[in-house]
Amino acid sequence: MVISKYPVFSRFILRTHHLSSSSSGPDDPSALLRVCTVLFQQQNSSDERLHSFLRAIDFDLSHEFFLQICNRFPCSWRPVLRFFRYADGCSTDPRSRHSFSLTPVAVNKMIDIIGKSKNIQLLWDFLGEMAPRQGLVNLRSMQLAVRAFAQGRQIKKCVGVFHLFHSHGLSLCTVSALNAVVSELCSRRLVDEAKDVVARLKASIRPDGTTYSLLVVGFCRAGDLVSASKVWNAMSDDRLEPEMAAYNEMIATFFKFNRSGEAMAIFECLRNGKMSDLDLTIYRTVISWLCKEGKIERPLMLVAEMVKRGVGIDGPTLGALAYGLLCRKRISEGYKVLQVTRGEPDISVYHGLIKGLLRLRRAREATQVFREMTQRGIRPSMHTYIMLLQGLLGRRGRKAADPAVNFETVFVGGLVKMGRMLDATKYVERSMSGGTEVPRFDYNKFLRDFSNEGGVVMFEQVGRRLKETGMVDLGDVFLSYGEKMVTRDRRRSAPLLDDEPELD
Repeated sequence: MVISKYPVFSRFILRTHHLSSSSSGPDDPSALLRVCTVLFQQQNSSDERLHSFLRAIDFDLSHEFFLQICNRFPCSWRPVLRFFRYADGCSTDPRSRHSFSLTPVAVNKMIDIIGKSKNIQLLWDFLGEMAPRQGLVNLRSMQLAVRAFAQGRQIKKCVGVFHLFHSHGLSLCTVSALNAVVSELCSRRLVDEAKDVVARLKASIRPDGTTYSLLVVGFCRAGDLVSASKVWNAMSDDRLEPEMAAYNEMIATFFKFNRSGEAMAIFECLRNGKMSDLDLTIYRTVISWLCKEGKIERPLMLVAEMVKRGVGIDGPTLGALAYGLLCRKRISEGYKVLQVTRGEPDISVYHGLIKGLLRLRRAREATQVFREMTQRGIRPSMHTYIMLLQGLLGRRGRKAADPAVNFETVFVGGLVKMGRMLDATKYVERSMSGGTEVPRFDYNKFLRDFSNEGGVVMFEQVGRRLKETGMVDLGDVFLSYGEKMVTRDRRRSAPLLDDEPELD
């Protein structure tokens, strides 16, 4: 039998079947298995031999079946391309029982797979074959193809895709298509390549403000402030106006580089020239960064300005304001921020209070805010637990009076239990000698590694033991996290109700 020749690949297909069939599985999984096995085994055979094997299998060649085949070979172009050729020729082959019509989704799937396999020449030839066939390539095809060429630094072919589609009468050589391609490249951290594509196409496609704004946002998120400033200046030279997203990213990036003067200069220029376009996002960015720097008077003025203009204040803005007030030791005013929130307070407000209290070394009061948050039905996030653990134990851990609940016993012992001996070595040396410098403990990774059934029992036991030894605040944090893990498992294993419709 054909399948028994490669038992390892057959087991791989069977093991991965439940991952793809849960969303849109084929009607006959065994037929999908046989077709995938034949494609893998006969991928280097002649077309006649491969087609004879495929014709011998009884399967329904539908669009869904083709996509399932593609999902089984996400980065291997040869089996999928040969099945694509077979499906495309079924309508003209008199010996075939199937009829299959190509769609843009199928073509885009092929472009994606060939691009991931980094076969540049094959991708270019495939585009040249599909572009003359009307209705098979679209804007998404252009995005996938340019992204694959940009990942291989093939800027000339990136530009050639625009000219290729334009030469076959496709209306994709426009500034809107260019903006869609630039957005796709910037989302994949290919900002330099996107800038080169825009520069080479400038003679045929003139970039607009959206194009430059996308480049500015991409360079800012990549941390390249110099290139972002150059694009900003080029946009000014072309007398184009940046979008609000570009203003917001430039302000945030200047704050990240400790250049608050330049950030506030851009903000003041925006206030003086385009006051009506100021939205909540820019206000939130400026207020958050000023509060992080310990400046509170200007954020209070900006909040008053937002109220006067009718701009809604969201939870993250109020949380940043509460943190800024606590940094200036204005604790009563920080609590008033929580009181003035209408309806159900946002978790960001509680995070601002907890973070500010921990900075003032008021860990017990921060834990009390945490208890109030849970009592009001607000579910803590992982960030909440990490803040509390760092505030109660320190970033490098502290010793306790009881050896059973010591930092070395709970956390370092947990590292040893997980087999991370190298990470635990420094902490063991510190507990033995006392003067060893240890790295910052990664509470995030520790909580993630123990977010299982064994971790639930561990958190409950350690939490009770901590409360018995007098460490009530830390014990409540452990018990709360253990309860969160239990309820999470219950939600995941809960069956669907009878009156709830199942998703297709």
